[in-house]
Amino acid sequence: MAFNKSYYITILLLIFFSSCKEEPKTTPKSEQPVSEVKDSVLINEKTEIEEQEEEEEEEPFKLTEENAIDFFYNYNKTLKDDKVKITTSLGSFTVQLYDNVPYHKANFIYLTKKGYFNNTQFHRVVKNFIIQGGNSDDKATADKRGAIGRYLLPPDAKKGYKHHRGTISMPSSEVDNPHMLASPYEFFIVVTKPGSYHLDGEYTPFGKVIEGMDVVDKINVQRVGKGDWPFQNIYITKAEVVK
Repeated sequence: MAFNKSYYITILLLIFFSSCKEEPKTTPKSEQPVSEVKDSVLINEKTEIEEQEEEEEEEPFKLTEENAIDFFYNYNKTLKDDKVKITTSLGSFTVQLYDNVPYHKANFIYLTKKGYFNNTQFHRVVKNFIIQGGNSDDKATADKRGAIGRYLLPPDAKKGYKHHRGTISMPSSEVDNPHMLASPYEFFIVVTKPGSYHLDGEYTPFGKVIEGMDVVDKINVQRVGKGDWPFQNIYITKAEVVK
């Protein structure tokens, strides 16, 4: 009988433990690994930061009637350059700019460093008088002016400089301009011997040719058509600041 009791006890224990066996855990189908959720949050944050940076990106600086004078006043304070070499399709010459005509000097150096004069032309040639450059009928020139800005410079004709032969000066704007404000993108060089002194007091001399006056004379004798525009385009291939 003792054998039978222990047999039954063993059977009961086996049934009890089999009924208490732990069921396997399941992962909900909708649950995602933590790393994936974290990565998507970082991507969203990065996208938001990049969008904010794009919105905060400043507009390119442009010169205007309101800011040009202050800009060139400060630009001239640390300006040590005063010579510009102008290379044309007919040769090259060098001009030296006057120190005490600060706005016009700073303007000419600034435009040179911005590459404005490159590929512009000597668009007006008046025999035995002047050659005038800095303009062009190419769209690229208008685009460069648009990128740099629209502004005029005040005349500065009271520094005692005269329009001697070889003087570089700045023409007045062709717009309604009773105060003879200067057109900053153009310049002219006097060819007349010994000079064109009737221009004194009306325009602003801001430098002189110190090398290559023979090239200036060569440009001045080119054949021209209506409006004094040369029949064959005379390009400024490069303007650069030199020591």
